[in-house]
Amino acid sequence: MSDLQKLLTWLSPAFPVGAFAWSAGLEAAIVKGVVIDRASTQQWIEGILAHGGLRTDAILFAHAHRGSTHAAALQELADLCLALTPARERHDETTITGDAFASAAKAWPSPVLDILPRPCPYPIAVGAIAASHGIELQAALTAYLTATVHAQVSVAVRLIPIGQSDGLAIMAALEHPISEMAVLCEHATLDDIGSIAYAADIAQMAHETLTTRIFRS
Repeated sequence: MSDLQKLLTWLSPAFPVGAFAWSAGLEAAIVKGVVIDRASTQQWIEGILAHGGLRTDAILFAHAHRGSTHAAALQELADLCLALTPARERHDETTITGDAFASAAKAWPSPVLDILPRPCPYPIAVGAIAASHGIELQAALTAYLTATVHAQVSVAVRLIPIGQSDGLAIMAALEHPISEMAVLCEHATLDDIGSIAYAADIAQMAHETLTTRIFRS
């Protein structure tokens, strides 16, 4: 039960990592008219889950979970994560939220907090800290992916706007794909990392050129 409580707390929008301030390029896609309604929002999120940065982050999360007692391994994973980050704002997003997560998690003392890399990308921080508290990888991965998908839906609800009912319908529709991706990433090797979600990468790069922006990425 305590594992579930930690996951619900750590991945809640109320946990002070500032995740609500970032859109991972979705704001740019909405402004450009690529994402305009419930169907295109679901398609966009499914794309980054199955073929984009979210899948990459989940694989790195799993490896950080398994390597949580090894400082050198965590540093290598952090370096790889940042090397695979396509845009400056996305780099800022993952490092700022990751460092904020590690700082907030000090309320739950753990030796891993002393060996986390600095800066620490968000999936590395969450994966390693979850492991340090004995939280099972599959549960942690599922919670991480679910929370990230919900954050993307929240961006669409607020910006398009698609409304709460459509947002909830997307969350319900993506439950099974999230579960499948959690299983896949749990067993994936680093060689399995690969992204073909080019539109999402370009949107992340284009965001900083928007004249008016609500989100930081």
